[in-house]
Amino acid sequence: MIIALAVGLGILIPRPLFASAPVNIAYAATSVDTPRRTVLILSNSIHTDIALPATPDVVERFSFLAASGLDPAQPGVAYIIAGWGGRSFYIETPTWSELKPGPVFKALSVDRSVMHVSVAGPIDRERASVTAVELDEASFQRMLQAILAGFSLDDGGKPVVIAGANYGMYDLFFEAEGWFNAIVGCNVWTAATLRQGGLKTGWWTPLPRLLSLSLALHNPDHRFGYSPVAR
Repeated sequence: MIIALAVGLGILIPRPLFASAPVNIAYAATSVDTPRRTVLILSNSIHTDIALPATPDVVERFSFLAASGLDPAQPGVAYIIAGWGGRSFYIETPTWSELKPGPVFKALSVDRSVMHVSVAGPIDRERASVTAVELDEASFQRMLQAILAGFSLDDGGKPVVIAGANYGMYDLFFEAEGWFNAIVGCNVWTAATLRQGGLKTGWWTPLPRLLSLSLALHNPDHRFGYSPVAR
């Protein structure tokens, strides 16, 4: 009962209570007179990522990836994808078949956090698990800065890569700011980052479905899509 009430209130109570400017959200970009930036929210059953367009200025902001062997400027890159999560679960569970008790326990208690960054080619915006978000330049820059602020930095001001922690050739893990717990996990981080771009979300959205519902509820002029897919 208490959990159901918390979930309901987490969706119904908007955050922030008052939005400063409207944001255009749809499955695909629409034509507008003023310059817009389009980012994608990528959802699966338990996790959300934010995909940034690999424009020259965004590639430059993520140029630190190249020093660790992941060049964001390589041919074919259309998006730079970022997500935040618990170190043990995120790194040690690339697929559901590799799920282990230890990482689950840490996710349900307290764990160190990591940033996961990958590069990708074109993403089909028509998939139900993809939501396109159009932002004005100022909102986009705030969101970009919020993502970059999630990286822990070394004494030289550079993000700290976690050696040997990656799923394949096109991703890396980095040390991150903050501590992870399932109650204030990856989707809460995504919601906070989206709010930097001018969106309203629910006050507490620990699952992708809850985030999706709150976005639709508190941004009524736009439609959202969500479909759980295997990780």
